[in-house]
Amino acid sequence: MTRRDGKGVLRSAAAYLVAAVMLIAALSLWTLIPLVWLWIGSQLAATQFPSMGPYAVVLIGVIVSILLVAWLLGHLNEVYLRLTGSRTVEPIRLGWLKSLRDSGSTRPPTLLEAVIVGSVVISFIALITWFFTLAGSPVD
Repeated sequence: MTRRDGKGVLRSAAAYLVAAVMLIAALSLWTLIPLVWLWIGSQLAATQFPSMGPYAVVLIGVIVSILLVAWLLGHLNEVYLRLTGSRTVEPIRLGWLKSLRDSGSTRPPTLLEAVIVGSVVISFIALITWFFTLAGSPVD
């Protein structure tokens, strides 16, 4: 193995790590951030019917946190681009799904687009799974 091959393997491993961190950060947009801020708001409320203060803290906290994670995702995407040199993620297209009129005119999605869409799909599947299997009925 040459020195160049070793660097290529390290760059690939680092690119996969960055992509995994991006997916976890994108999943936190729909799960962790709202839940943490709801918990913080519940700790600030002295009664079961609080004034507007805890609600404002939750709203502002969620917005600021999402903006910070979006900024982080943008920077991680730039790191991924520097590691791989590729701006896109190649779609996996089975041969029998290709039309004879398919042309290469459509651009493949970027990693950031794929991560965001993937996180939405994973979160939606988790919500539906929880709703139909674990949530239970509110009516006894």
